[in-house]
Amino acid sequence: MAGNGLPSLGRVKLADLVPSEGLPSDSYKISVSTLSQSLAQYSAVVIQFSTSDGALLRSGLDSARLYFHQRASYPANDMIHTNETREWCKTSGYYADPQLWQETYDYRPGLTPIEQNTLELPPAGLPDIFSLLGRAARDILDAISFYLNLRSSPFSEVLDNVPLRNREISSSVLSVCCHARPSFQGAQHPNLINQDDGQSVMFSDNDQQIDKSLITLMKSDKAGLQVRDFQGRWVLVDGDLGPQEAVVFPGLALYQATAGYINPALLKTDISNMQANMYGRCSLAFRLMPKSMTSLSCSEMRAAGHGVEAQFQLPVPVDDFMQRTHPTDQLLNRHSLQSFNFPTAQDGSMKPLVRRKKNSSKCKPLPPSKRLRLEAQRVLKERVQDIADKRGIKLRFCTLKECETHIHSLDSPCASIRMEIGWPPGVPFVHPHDLPNKAKVGFLKAYEPGWTATNDTELSLTEPGQIHQHSADCNFKAETMHNLVPSK
Repeated sequence: MAGNGLPSLGRVKLADLVPSEGLPSDSYKISVSTLSQSLAQYSAVVIQFSTSDGALLRSGLDSARLYFHQRASYPANDMIHTNETREWCKTSGYYADPQLWQETYDYRPGLTPIEQNTLELPPAGLPDIFSLLGRAARDILDAISFYLNLRSSPFSEVLDNVPLRNREISSSVLSVCCHARPSFQGAQHPNLINQDDGQSVMFSDNDQQIDKSLITLMKSDKAGLQVRDFQGRWVLVDGDLGPQEAVVFPGLALYQATAGYINPALLKTDISNMQANMYGRCSLAFRLMPKSMTSLSCSEMRAAGHGVEAQFQLPVPVDDFMQRTHPTDQLLNRHSLQSFNFPTAQDGSMKPLVRRKKNSSKCKPLPPSKRLRLEAQRVLKERVQDIADKRGIKLRFCTLKECETHIHSLDSPCASIRMEIGWPPGVPFVHPHDLPNKAKVGFLKAYEPGWTATNDTELSLTEPGQIHQHSADCNFKAETMHNLVPSK
């Protein structure tokens, strides 16, 4: 909501996110709220480790710099790979991508040997760093699940065993990366972009990237990681990291498993001014990945009462999901939960806001029309979002039942947004999935020029006796919102 967002990237202590038995502590609830709101606004959050754990991460970065610095300037042919030529769950050891000026050493338990028989020593401390970041990623994932009102550890079925069983290979991976090492394959880079002011900005890829992980934790020795925020701006997320801090961002697998409620982070890495540094930009990136032989399902989201759109209804095999291309333009136009906060209830407790199915005998929903529902939802959200974007307002869609009580409250969660957007008094600020079909028809007629009921063949499912139910109220809502939205 406007005015209640975080002024900058959220910072959370990892110790406050560790779950415990019994009722959640106030520090846990506050940390979960900060974590979730930062993910909603910036698609990233900063996690603060303990002093000893921070020292382990820094020593890992020191070892990474020495490891890549001692390597040859041009890798052997069998070590040159791109993302398209590598199997996502079988990467291990050193490989390089000269096109991106990037070198990587992947540590994957069960596949990467701990004891090397060659004279070349790998970066030090990888098993300990893998264990540290793996525990942190699972705690963060459980904190997100707590906010979404899911059961404890809802993703355990798609995660690796802890510890791994005999002959198991880890799906999660710890990547030690080095960008733009000056001694690596010459000085010219294909992604060097000259700005109008004469300065050069270098990115690791011309287009934004999306991790296909559930959760990714990254610790770098130099700033450069940029993430696209809720308003479409690129934000530098590791510019002021402390010695005990790392950046966390959600991936595409979590987006799929939460039915689109948690948007994946769109990333790019600025590697300008690396020529003056003899080591380049080194980073540690732990990716918590689902197992390849499982499926990503939204059953937990449905069980918690969240709406699940058609594209997330069927389980998706993980292996197919990881090998499939995912257009980023569709993800850019989606919005995650608009308000990540814990309002105070009448009894003083803090409860998460979740969208639940409502059963109202006063206004019984008509038989559903899938195409009508999705079309009305798309149109309504686009039109109202246009108003909010022009006025710099962060939207939150309440359920109809919530708004019935909010209308009579001066300090309700959606009172300020109704005032800012000019919402008519007495009209619920409602998400289309809570409305009966007749109201959805009204929204489409108001918003979509030329749309008529004949556009949807499924309207024949509507019961004749319910066609005129609350028609005056629905027409009033549609006409009022039509006047509210600027003509295009």
